[in-house]
Amino acid sequence: MSGNRPDHKNRRGFKQLYKRSGVYVISFLILFVVIGLLTTVAPAYRISSETISDWTSEIESTTFLYLLGMENRAFREAYPSDKPLPDLPDTFFQMATSIKPNDPRSLLGKEIPGMTNFAYEIIVAGEGTNYTNLPIESSPPVDEALEDRKAVVSESEKNKGSKDDNKKDEQHSTGNREVVFLYNTHNTESFLPHLPGVKDKDLAHHKKVNVTKISDYLAKKLEQNGIGTTVADENIMGILNEKGWEYWQAYDASRNVVKKAFSQNNDLQYVIDIHRDGQSRDITTTEIDGKTYARVMFVVGGEFEDYKQNLKLADKLHKLIEKKYPGLSRGYIVKKGEGSNGVYNQDLSGNALLIEFGGVHNTMEELHRTADAVADIFSDYYWDAEKVSNPK
Repeated sequence: MSGNRPDHKNRRGFKQLYKRSGVYVISFLILFVVIGLLTTVAPAYRISSETISDWTSEIESTTFLYLLGMENRAFREAYPSDKPLPDLPDTFFQMATSIKPNDPRSLLGKEIPGMTNFAYEIIVAGEGTNYTNLPIESSPPVDEALEDRKAVVSESEKNKGSKDDNKKDEQHSTGNREVVFLYNTHNTESFLPHLPGVKDKDLAHHKKVNVTKISDYLAKKLEQNGIGTTVADENIMGILNEKGWEYWQAYDASRNVVKKAFSQNNDLQYVIDIHRDGQSRDITTTEIDGKTYARVMFVVGGEFEDYKQNLKLADKLHKLIEKKYPGLSRGYIVKKGEGSNGVYNQDLSGNALLIEFGGVHNTMEELHRTADAVADIFSDYYWDAEKVSNPK
């Protein structure tokens, strides 16, 4: 018996080799056939790269790392220790149907009008914030955004803050350094109370009376608090019009503006894109000490690797606002997935944010009050951070 064991082992080894070889050959033939089908089928029936991108865009990157780790131990060791192993059946189901098994919004969002906000993820909800009243972004044709419309702003609103322009914080100053950059990707977004005759909120756009006024005002207030601030003067909608681009391509245009700001200013630390929401007045307005304010909401893009750094900044500012101006912040959210930009130029800096300042129904007076509060809070945050990073 002992003399036959080597032959028995050899035969078994050959059988296993034949089986493996057979599997490899069959797999190669199947791959060859599939490639042949994909390259010979009519273009209308081919699977496009865009379709494949849609299938995989919602899948966690760690899932792909896990799959690679099944074949190569080096990838397995790179898998984050604090990340649970992916549920592969759920993953494949999601790829096939675009429905997340643990998130019914991914089904309802495509079937019920007004439920497209499923691309948002509420991280911290402010007072009254839920998935039914998240920011609404209108996307009018560029020529509508640039349409000449009558706008009315009272003299008191025009001159708001001018009396205090010379009052500066003597204790703090960034000197000649401009450390904050404000810009407006949707720079024509305006407000219905200042557009007589305009009822459609999607047409609440104006070339001059718009969110750029808020950026200018906020910059003045930050300067008064000793924080060097600059405001972009590029007309993003004008750039879209010149290039023949669509409204949704505004972030491509403003990206170049932000890159230019960084290339020209090595002192730049914070980048803030200011918008206004399309929600109703009751959602975007609050009352503090008998005065009405336009509420703010922080939006962080979730489709780049280090977005959690930006999320930390949103968290700190939200908490500071809630402490001093309860109810002013609607919270902060992450937006990613189909139908969203998902980056909002925030991959260019860990201190980049998008802030929704009020909504289409707010007045300049309310927006100015809010800008006063935001400047107050941001200044406290900035100088506290400076103490930590540069202790004396």
